[in-house]
Amino acid sequence: MQRTEIETRMFPTEGAPAVRWRISDRLIPYEEAVATMEAEVAAIADGRADELVWLLEHPPLYTAGTSADAADLIDPDRFPVFSTGRGGEYTYHGPGQRVVYVMLDLKRRRQDVRAYVAALEEVIIRTLESMNVRGERREDRVGVWVRRPEKPRLADGTMAEDKIAALGIRLRRWVSFHGLSLNVDPDLSHFGGIVPCGISAYGVTSLVDLGLPVMMADVDIRFRDAFEDVFGPTANDR
Repeated sequence: MQRTEIETRMFPTEGAPAVRWRISDRLIPYEEAVATMEAEVAAIADGRADELVWLLEHPPLYTAGTSADAADLIDPDRFPVFSTGRGGEYTYHGPGQRVVYVMLDLKRRRQDVRAYVAALEEVIIRTLESMNVRGERREDRVGVWVRRPEKPRLADGTMAEDKIAALGIRLRRWVSFHGLSLNVDPDLSHFGGIVPCGISAYGVTSLVDLGLPVMMADVDIRFRDAFEDVFGPTANDR
């Protein structure tokens, strides 16, 4: 079964509390984010805390997932590089990119990793659709892609495509962490220090690069609506 055929709605069991929704306005250092996620995931798994979605931005940095190839780190001295336990390869995070760390207890939803990845992609696709951008899945590449007919075709004659959102997840005791990043208006030249997600044939884009001068706060509203369509109710974190 392809990811496009998977049922993506992953509502919690009846009576489960709403997902806490947290937005940080300052740039969050990567080490701080990981430490916070570790603590939150442990609390959620132990039943001491409700699920959490945390929206933030990082200072410029690169992260290496569990499948990262050292040859894909083209400029190791450009920004700090962090090894991380999430799946995937190298990716860039920085200002203008909305990073979303998703800490959900899949025991309350569906214990299906592939469906969870498809559900996260669905949230991104719905968010983009609300801004008249068509985001698409690719079975051989995780993430969300947009077609670029205005660009030269690839060497094999197929249409050029750019990645607009990346995914990388990890599960512990069936609680998810890490998550996704959506390019709103980052400095796209910063991706030049790596081979993003190990894929060199395609480019990287952002909402602003596509001609949409949107604000982060507007994207957040649309993202929350899409998240609730797929995963259920949220409530502002106190």
